[in-house]
Parts: sequence; structure tokens; C-alpha cells
Amino acid sequence: MDYSLPSIEMDDEFEKLVLRMNPPRVTIDNTSSRKATLIKVDSANKYGSLLEVVQVLTDLNLTISRAYISSDGEWFMDVFHVIDQHGNKLADGEVIDRIQKSLGPRACSLRSLRRSVGVQAQAAAKHTTIELTGRDRPGLLSEVFAVLSDLKCNVVGAEVWTHNSRMASVVYITDVENGLPIDDPNRLSKIKQLLRYVVKGGVDKRGANTMVTVGATHTERRLHQMMYADRDYAKDDIDGGPMTDHRKPSVTVENCADKGYTVVNLRCQDRPKLLFDTVCTLTDMQYVVFHATVIVEGPEAYQEFYIRHLDGCPISSEAERERVVHCIEAAVRRRSSEGIRLELCSDDKVGLLSNVTRIFRENGLSVTQAEVATRGAQAVNVFYVTDTSGSQVKSETIAAVRGEIGETVLHVKEDIYSKSPPQDEGGKISLGTLFRTRSEKFLYSLGLIRSYS
Repeated sequence: MDYSLPSIEMDDEFEKLVLRMNPPRVTIDNTSSRKATLIKVDSANKYGSLLEVVQVLTDLNLTISRAYISSDGEWFMDVFHVIDQHGNKLADGEVIDRIQKSLGPRACSLRSLRRSVGVQAQAAAKHTTIELTGRDRPGLLSEVFAVLSDLKCNVVGAEVWTHNSRMASVVYITDVENGLPIDDPNRLSKIKQLLRYVVKGGVDKRGANTMVTVGATHTERRLHQMMYADRDYAKDDIDGGPMTDHRKPSVTVENCADKGYTVVNLRCQDRPKLLFDTVCTLTDMQYVVFHATVIVEGPEAYQEFYIRHLDGCPISSEAERERVVHCIEAAVRRRSSEGIRLELCSDDKVGLLSNVTRIFRENGLSVTQAEVATRGAQAVNVFYVTDTSGSQVKSETIAAVRGEIGETVLHVKEDIYSKSPPQDEGGKISLGTLFRTRSEKFLYSLGLIRSYS
């Protein structure tokens, strides 16, 4: 729905008034659980509240092992069980302070309805941002970085996702000559035109999209929005083989008629940022999460959401139900790490990415996911690669690539989240049953169901 400027200003002022009357409360509890720190957030409810909280916790590299969420009425009450990257409770005072500042009263007072939900721009631009979406193909990333190198652009950061034969990337560049953002309109127009030509490639029936801006957004948030807008969830454009059975997410969508909710259940292999990915997608689809339970047991994750559309209605058609299933599956699979993980750490220099990805292409490697970062004078990059058919790369090919790039700077790393989870053994309690039991108990306490036995 489009809003006129006066309406936005009135809503914005009303939100500020509500926040002044009911400032958010954030409690960090390190005593109630032996295994995790409990973060409790109580605040006035508005569309996107859950995403904002999950985004803050995810950006701090915290793992959410459990979550209990309720936001009926005008109040938002969440409890998150979190651990740090080492699997421990939070002990770093600086991290705890950042949580309080990011979710507390001062942070909420600075938020505005004028921005897209969950997207935060930096105050001062340090680089130019390029957003690309289009059909994925072997060697595409190499061509993109080669064009930028020829145009005297230095890539200081980038993230690339591929899914269902589609590609989305956010690339941060500066001018090679002075290290500043590129803001000349004519130069930006040329960069956009050439990149669009490369990404389109003459075979993309859906078309390619290129956007160039000065500044930055929340990279992963934008990638979800870009891939959703590009309809990567559509089932009519799959070139590669299906995801292996042990990694395929199980998604069900059913209506809870007596309460007026639609219930979305997800069961899949756990991995970092999984909750962020699913909440992003539900938000992009304009659904509001009223209640949710998240449980991680060993290698598997279970998420249950009670949702309604922004207009207050549950899902009303089979086509919409199927679309939600496909979109949640896509949210899980976009970040799933297909292929071998290669880590590159070397002195940063102009043209490094163009050279490295050219070597990948010449050796028949296809990049399925990439994270590019610059830390001081060091380039710290991660690539997931397969062969051009999507299959596992042969060891001799990896050895040849490392020989060309440098064995001391390019390393093969094992990704623990690409492993198959252990299968349930007979005689053990079903994790699905355990999830349903705990979820039902929680929802019973909120009065949403009559029994959990």
C-alpha cells in the first residue's frame, strides 16, 4: 500500500509518542539457563519488530538456539536463547552493551517508518554500492570483476548468492585513483550499462537488473529482497539437480481456523542465520508473525510461525499457500553452501578478484557463493565452488588452482554445515514430536490452544 507524505509523518510521530510512553525493555539473563544467555525484549509492537531484533542478534554473530515469540495486540514480547561463536554464554561486556544499545529505547527512537523494513543505511558513504541480479552461469563472476577492473574500480567488499539458476550480488567499490566513492553520473552510467550487458548475457529471459548507488545497505537483507523480487523461488527455471534429500527443507503451511492464523512449520538442517533468513522472507511477503517457537536440537532446526497478512487475514488460497512453501524453501537454500569452500587471504591489490575468478573459470570452476572483504591491507575472501555441472570438484583441479593462485594464500576449508545430519535411530524420541510438544506447551500458556497433551 502506498502512503502519502502527510500520512507517513503522522504515523512516524505516533510511533515516537508510543515509544516515549512505552519504552522498550531489554533484559540480559545469564543465570536462568546453564547453556545459553536469555535475551528478553518487551516493546510496543509494529510491523518489522521481530526482524529488527533478529537482525541485531545475527549481526553480532550470535547463535539463536531457542526463541519464544508473542506479539498479539500492541505489545511485542520475545525471549531468545543465544550463544556466542564458541558455543558459550555471553561473557563479553562489549557485546552485551551493544545489544542493550541496539535494542533499547535510544535505538528505537532513531528508527523511522520512512526506511524499508530491516534495511539500514550508513550515515557517511565510504564506497559506491552496485546491486546485480540475473541468470547465473559459469564464469559470470569473473566477467563482472573483469569489467570493474577495466573501469578502474577497486572492489573493497562483495557478497554473492546463487539459487535456482539465479544470481544476486551486492558489490562495494571505490575509485582506484583516490580510494573514494565514485559519484560522477557519467561514469556511474557507464558502469551500470556495461555490467547490465554482462549480466544479461543475451540469454536471460527474465532480464537482468543493475543498480548503482552511493552508500550502503544491510547486505544480506538486500540480497534476500533482490532474490525475492527476482522470483528465485519459481519452480520453472531450475537447471541444476535437486538438493540432496538430507538438506532439503520440509515446509508445511496450514490454517488454524479457530484462531484466525496460518501456521508455517519448517524443519531442516540447522545452520547460522537460519532464523534471520526465514523472518526476512516472511517480512518481504508482507506477513506479520504474531507467535513463533524456534528450537534447535543437535543438527536439526524447527521453526513454527503463526502469521497473518498485513491486512489481518490468514492465507486464503491454495496458490498462496504453495507460494509461501516455495519462498521459505528458497530462503533456506539461498545461503546453503553448495560445493567446496576456498578461503583466500593475501595482500589486497587492484585486480586481485578479477585474476582469481579468471583462474577459477579457466579451470572449470563455478562460484555458487562468495564473500569478499578487505581488512586493512588484507583481502579476506571466501568462495564456494563446484564444477560447471554443479558437481563436486575433483581434487586434482583444486590442486591446480591452488598452484596458480598460491598454496600459501588459497586454502581448502571444511564447512561443517554441509555435512549430512545423523539419521534418527529407532527407539529414540522423535525430534519433531519434541518440538511440537514444547511449541504446544508455549502456545497453551498464551491461550492459543486448549491442550498440549
